[in-house]
Amino acid sequence: MSNAAHRSNRVLVVATIMFATFMVAIEATIVATAMPRIVGQLGGFSYYSWVFSAFLLAQSTTTVIYGKLSDIFGRKPVLIGGILIFLLGSLLCGLAWSMMSLVLFRLLQGLGAGAIQPVTMTIIGDLFKLEERGRVQGAMATVWATSAVVGPLAGGIIVDNISWAWIFWINLPIGILSIIAFMIFLKEEVAHKQAKIDYLGSVLFSISIVALLVMLTETDASAWILLSLFAVFVIAGLLFLAQEKRAPEPIISIPLWSRRLIATSNAATLLAGMALIGLSTILPIYVQGVLGRSPIVAGFTLTMLVVGWPLAVMLSSRFYKAFGIRRTLRVGSLLFPFGACFLLFLTPESSPALAGAGSFFMGFGMGLISLTSIVLVQDSVEWSMRGSATASIIFARSLGNTLGATVLGAILNAGINHYAGGEAAAGLHEALNQPTGLSALAADPAIRAVFNAALHWSFWGVVVVAVLTFFTTWLIPVAPSRKREGAAPAAASEAASH
Repeated sequence: MSNAAHRSNRVLVVATIMFATFMVAIEATIVATAMPRIVGQLGGFSYYSWVFSAFLLAQSTTTVIYGKLSDIFGRKPVLIGGILIFLLGSLLCGLAWSMMSLVLFRLLQGLGAGAIQPVTMTIIGDLFKLEERGRVQGAMATVWATSAVVGPLAGGIIVDNISWAWIFWINLPIGILSIIAFMIFLKEEVAHKQAKIDYLGSVLFSISIVALLVMLTETDASAWILLSLFAVFVIAGLLFLAQEKRAPEPIISIPLWSRRLIATSNAATLLAGMALIGLSTILPIYVQGVLGRSPIVAGFTLTMLVVGWPLAVMLSSRFYKAFGIRRTLRVGSLLFPFGACFLLFLTPESSPALAGAGSFFMGFGMGLISLTSIVLVQDSVEWSMRGSATASIIFARSLGNTLGATVLGAILNAGINHYAGGEAAAGLHEALNQPTGLSALAADPAIRAVFNAALHWSFWGVVVVAVLTFFTTWLIPVAPSRKREGAAPAAASEAASH
C-alpha cells in the first residue's frame, strides 16, 4: 500500500489528533484571558493586538503550504514537524522579555500551528470512509467546544496562581506526548518520488496573503500604507499565479482549486466564516452595551453557537443516511440565515435567550455546511491531493474570518457615524475603549438607542452574508441521493470535474 495510512489503531490515532488539536484550540482563549496581566508586566500596550494577529497571520498563510507538503512527503513527518515548531514557539513565548519579542515568538508559534489542523483533518479523511467521518468530526468539534469553555478558566487560574509563562509552557507536555503517540500509532507508507518543492511559489504566496491580511486588520493605518500593502498583494499575487503555472509541483494547484466542487465549497466556507466572525464579535457587544447584561450572559449567547456546531456534526451521519447529503447540506445552509434573522428582532428590551437561539441555529447550520464541504472535497480527490484540498477549505474559513471582522466592523463604525453627530460619535468610540464602557452605554438611554441602531446595521450585514452563503451552497455539485453505498465518492469525483 502506497500513499495511504493504515487503518489499524484508528481509535488511538483519533485520540492523539484530539489531544494535539486541543493544544492549538485552547491557545486563543487562554492567551486572551492572560493578556492583560502580560501587558502589565512587559509593557508595550501598542503591540497588544499583534500578539494575536502575528499568530493568526502565520497560521493562515502556512495552512495551504503544509497541506501541499503533506501530499508530497506524507502526513506524519509534516505534522510532527509542525508540532515541533509550535512547541519551540511556545517555549520562547514563555521566555519573552518584551511585547515585541512575544509578538515574534507568537509568529513562530503560528508557523507551527498552520500544520496541525489541515494535516490532522486530512489524516481523518485518509482513515475513515465518508459515512464514518461525521462521527469522528463530531468528536473533533467537541474539542473546540471544550477549549472555548476551559481556556478562559485555565488562563485565569494560571495567571492568578503561577507565572503567566505557563499559559505557553503548558503546551510542552501535551505536544511531546502527541509526537510520541503519532510516531507509535500512525502508520503510513508513502511512495518515494523526486519532488521539487515550490519554494518561490511559497514565498510569493506568503507575501501576498500577509499583505492582504495586514491591510484588512490594520484599517486605521494611513492611506499611503494601505495602498502600498494593496500593491504588494496584487503584484505578489500575479507573480505567484505565473509561478504556479510553470512549477512542476505547484504549492497550489490552480486546476485543483478551479474544480467546481472545490471552488464552490471554498466560496461557501469563506462567506460562512465572514458571517460567524460577525456574530462572534458583535453579539457580545450588543448583549452588554444594549441589553445591559453581564459578560457572563453575553458569553452564554455565544456558547449556544459552540453547542449547535458539534451537535450538528455528530448528527450529520444520521442525516446523510435519512435524507441524503444534498438535502442535509441545503437544509443546513437554510438554518444559517434563519438563525441570523433572529438578530434583526433584537431590541433593548429583548431577552438574551433570543440572541442565544439565533446563535444556536447559526452554529447548527455552520456545522452541517463545514463538515459536508470537507467530506465532499476530500472524497473528490485522490490521496496525493487530499492535503491540498483540505487545506483550501481551512484557508477559506480563515480568510473569511479576517474579511468578516473588517467589513462588519466598518459597517458598525458607519452606523455609529450615521446615527450620532461628530462629538457624540467620538464620545461613543471613547466609551467603547474604556473597561466599563459597555456598562456606561447601557445606562444612558440616548447613547444606548444610537448603539442599538448602529449595531443593527452590522446585524443586517451578517444576514446578507448568511443569505449569500445559502445561495452559494446550492452551487456545490452534490449527487441527489446517498442511498447507494459506495456511489458517493464516485459521484463527488465526477461532480468535481465539471
